[in-house]
Amino acid sequence: MILYSSDLSLPLLRRGKVRDVYEADGSLLIVATDRLSAFDVVFDQPIPQKGKVLTQLSAYWFERTRHIVGNHMLSALPERVGNVELTDDQLWGRCMLCRKATPLPVECIVRGYLEGSAWRDYEQTRTVSGIRLPEGLRRREKLPVPIFTPTTKAETGHDLPISFEQVVELVGHETAEFIRLKSLELYQFVHDELLGKGILISDTKFEFGRVEDTILLIDEVFTPDSSRFWDAESYLSGKDSPSLDKQFVRDYVESIGWNKQPPAPTLPEHVVQETSKRYLQIFQKITGKSLEETLGERG
Repeated sequence: MILYSSDLSLPLLRRGKVRDVYEADGSLLIVATDRLSAFDVVFDQPIPQKGKVLTQLSAYWFERTRHIVGNHMLSALPERVGNVELTDDQLWGRCMLCRKATPLPVECIVRGYLEGSAWRDYEQTRTVSGIRLPEGLRRREKLPVPIFTPTTKAETGHDLPISFEQVVELVGHETAEFIRLKSLELYQFVHDELLGKGILISDTKFEFGRVEDTILLIDEVFTPDSSRFWDAESYLSGKDSPSLDKQFVRDYVESIGWNKQPPAPTLPEHVVQETSKRYLQIFQKITGKSLEETLGERG
């Protein structure tokens, strides 16, 4: 079932672009809805199954990357929180019970390939987030080494690129170095694993939070909302590699000349359904199981 907005009998802490966050007996209950956001604008039409894909794919990677850094996940399939049942078709699979962490004010982005805003910056200055890159690179080309390109984490409007030195000013040198190194290590681990599954991950973003003296990976991780995924065979053969992520929507709204300001344009039904299909495809390609199989096994 589709869920555009949740309404649980728990204290609502905030509604993000995609997630509704509730207080849950000292922890957080994060409900991933089917809302779609592109260019920081939320669309009116939901994407079927999207929230469940985001939750269960994040859970998959949280479990597989604990050896690199701890994370906030307590349960990816909580059955009940307080008096609230979470097992009906609408909620099951899209709720994650998490430790309550204080988010760091930085979006941690790692890029292994030259695409998106990084390509546009490179065209103009040959630098990305203050990092000078070699001359002559082409769009989508693999970088000599992955780079850490952080941004601000804006409450409203667009996140803005910042240098590592600015990250140090925001969170201190020790914390800045920790999240930089862990971000790069996470990216490389998953890049290498996905390559064996026929997927290239171009770039991705992370968020970190603090619980007392410990820094944890929070929010979502390696999902089609937070990452660019390409078909590896097409890319490596020099063909135009199809995107298995939210880029399909971005490409559509840019093709119709949307100015990227509210309100969002109405998406045709075929775009909605194709986006849902791609989210389900990347889930199965990564995990080796369909979403239905995963929810059935964990249930």
